[in-house]
Amino acid sequence: MNIHELQAIVARSKKRVGRGHGSGKVKTSGRGTKGQNARDSMPIGFEGGQLALIKRLPLLRGKGKNTTLQAKAQPVAVGSLNVIPAKTKVTLATLIKYHIIDERVSRVKILGDGKLDHALTIALPCSKHARTTIEKAGGTIEA
Repeated sequence: MNIHELQAIVARSKKRVGRGHGSGKVKTSGRGTKGQNARDSMPIGFEGGQLALIKRLPLLRGKGKNTTLQAKAQPVAVGSLNVIPAKTKVTLATLIKYHIIDERVSRVKILGDGKLDHALTIALPCSKHARTTIEKAGGTIEA
């Protein structure tokens, strides 16, 4: 076998089922004869008419048990942004770079706690008080 023939073995195309006599899978397309599995597809959680497992399990009762899985925004005080140099665009990556937040954090909201000493361009969600504090320091908000 030559190296140029190897490509033909590796890149074998998917068998086209039920597309005429030349395919080698003609009448029943490899599904056998009759029965539930020979027909169309079934839902993933289908258990032959028995009540599905997901419906047999009880709901988790109590406050906060059936909430969304979206991560809550971590609060960041305006005063903690003073370590970032002036006229820098503040993004999630910037906050991680200057060790203001942990690298595992995916959402952030700037809150108006503290005083900002210099102008920054903020590209993150801000509270109303944080917005006024940033604009008072000469900064701008893009988000």
